[in-house]
Amino acid sequence: MVEVNRVLIAVTLALLASSALLPVSYGAKKPLSSAPRKEDVPYIKCQVCEKLASRLHQLVKEKQLQISPKKISEYEIIEIAENVCNLKKEEADWILKIDIVENGDKLQLVEQEEEGMCNSECKTIEAACQKVIGYSDTDVAEYIYKSKPDLASLVNHLCKDLTDACTKNPPPLPKDRIPGEPFVAKPSKDAEMDKIMRSMQGMPGAPGMKVYSREDIEKYKDNPGKFGNEDEDDSDEEEDDKFPKNLGKVLKEKESSKKEEWRKTITKELKKKGDVLKRHAQKVSNRVRRWWKRVRSSSSKKPKSEKSEL
Repeated sequence: MVEVNRVLIAVTLALLASSALLPVSYGAKKPLSSAPRKEDVPYIKCQVCEKLASRLHQLVKEKQLQISPKKISEYEIIEIAENVCNLKKEEADWILKIDIVENGDKLQLVEQEEEGMCNSECKTIEAACQKVIGYSDTDVAEYIYKSKPDLASLVNHLCKDLTDACTKNPPPLPKDRIPGEPFVAKPSKDAEMDKIMRSMQGMPGAPGMKVYSREDIEKYKDNPGKFGNEDEDDSDEEEDDKFPKNLGKVLKEKESSKKEEWRKTITKELKKKGDVLKRHAQKVSNRVRRWWKRVRSSSSKKPKSEKSEL
């Protein structure tokens, strides 16, 4: 827990510092709308389904390579399928690189090289993705696990068999449709930090750990003393105080002959969780340090005239 707190402090300080280095004009910009345009979903759901299937196929292959020679489990594939349409998760990074463009009487999804600022178009793609996969995440995961399909077969199964995303052509686009926002590339430093934050979101061994977005950091930039929820530390201590009591209650409910077995099992699991958490915390901490080093290096190289303008 101490290691996690150190990582969170490092991330918080890095974000606060990077926010302070931003030009005043950046902070003065009107925030982009982030509400999804649900009326656009019917026009893009087939394309979203195809890209979703492609991303699923890629993520499963990457996971298999990562854990090789161990075989990927159905549960791990289900977890990927559950996260691939959730922008708070790493698996949904693909959504941030897509722009919605009007092409005649149709909407076209155009993939960009860089991540963009998440505005209403980004949220619309997320909404379409969630609508497509719906309750089919476990079904498509089972299909991938058992059939090991190629990409074309997976697209056909997900978009035509499990769902109706591509069973018919999308309707023509209304002529009075208001165009969406232009694609705005996210600064590379912001994109890298957001990626770190998303990776921390699913860190095992730290349930309930709160991860702050850039918007949260901006809100507390002028008053860092109020950053976060002070009650969280107290609640953590209360949880720790209750843990031995709850553990004792569980042990008392078991037969006396099984008490020692339960103690060994719980101790083993706690040690395992602690080791996993320590490795993840160290990994994230190293990434944060490297990122912060680059931020300081690039800032020190800026000419004085440029700094005065900021």
